Amino acid sequence: MSDSVFATIVQAPEDPILGVTVAYNKDQSPVKLNLGVGAYRTEEGKPLVLNVVRKAEQLLVNDPSRVKEYLPITGVADFNKLSAKLIFGADSAAIQENRVTTVQCLSGTGSLRVGGEFLARHYHEKTIYIPLPTWGNHPKIFTLAGLSVKTYRYYDPNTRGLDFSGLLEDLGSAPSGAIVLLHACAHNPTGVDPTSDQWEQIRQLMRSKGLLPFFDSAYQGFASGSLDADAAPVRMFVADGGECLAAQSYAKNMGLYGERVGALSIVCKAADVASRVESQLKLVIRPMYSNPPIHGASIVAAILKDGDLYKEWTVELKNMADRIISMRHQLFEALQARGTPGDWSHIIKQIGMFTFTGLNSDQVAFMTKEYHIYMTSDGRISMAGLSSRTVPHLADAIHAAVTKAA
Repeated sequence: MSDSVFATIVQAPEDPILGVTVAYNKDQSPVKLNLGVGAYRTEEGKPLVLNVVRKAEQLLVNDPSRVKEYLPITGVADFNKLSAKLIFGADSAAIQENRVTTVQCLSGTGSLRVGGEFLARHYHEKTIYIPLPTWGNHPKIFTLAGLSVKTYRYYDPNTRGLDFSGLLEDLGSAPSGAIVLLHACAHNPTGVDPTSDQWEQIRQLMRSKGLLPFFDSAYQGFASGSLDADAAPVRMFVADGGECLAAQSYAKNMGLYGERVGALSIVCKAADVASRVESQLKLVIRPMYSNPPIHGASIVAAILKDGDLYKEWTVELKNMADRIISMRHQLFEALQARGTPGDWSHIIKQIGMFTFTGLNSDQVAFMTKEYHIYMTSDGRISMAGLSSRTVPHLADAIHAAVTKAA
């Protein structure tokens, strides 16, 4: 046998986020803890399927009229309408005036990719500014979509909060018309969000310079527990009549990680523009994956259009958000009790699934080696991976890592 035609291919590195789970799975320690993966866990550390999701699935299974035919390129029509309503608000003028086009995509990642390729083909400015830091997949998605990626300052490691003056300065010096990626809420990886007043300043600056907002909304309802509060920044931009894009994911807020359910909405100035935009979105999607899968979007549509199921979902969603907020307080109090050096108040000031602890890569490596705690090397931890039982173990590890380094 001759050598493989692929013999010169080198081994690729593990994904920096998903690779954490690979290492965790190999560890035999009974006290091991995975805080790398961005997926909700129960107090017992188990994956959660929402009760309302099981009910919706049962309704779908029991419906004899359901078939497995191809969807249209744009996906489930009800899902698209209800997704736009969820993020922009039931009373959104943009929806009422038919200025929004929404297409079902493959979760948040697919929505961002479709949006990126559409902009690369049809928008006059090919540069997108993304926050520093941001989700590790963002630069790859937009680069491969054909856009040039630049960054704007976002996180201040000294305050472990928002570098607002740096953000304004960088967006202020961006070329007119540039695209700007904005995390709608629960910024990943830092958990640091602008205040309402800061959002308004960002909006005014971006509109004055003609910058195009592209929202990534992966955590609506999952950050504060309120769907409306978490969508407020997006609605602020839509209310001024300007144009924007929004990518939605139902992975976190409905626990539909593996169903890959997402939507891309583009808000336009006029209904006829929205119609033409949709026609071009179809030309992006068709050669990429032809049309989206039916099951996950049908679950979401069933929940969003039924008053009782919707109400049940909001209760379960708030319970998840509240548990994460509780983990923040428990970890902060545990570090306080141990007298761990430094100010750890950022843990309770940040919001959403992730906390940027401020730990460096050496401290993270120490915690993995000595305490079997797995997290990304930048010090990001998933608060959803914690429980009341495991908080003391994590607090011990952080205390040891900080005092040992000191």
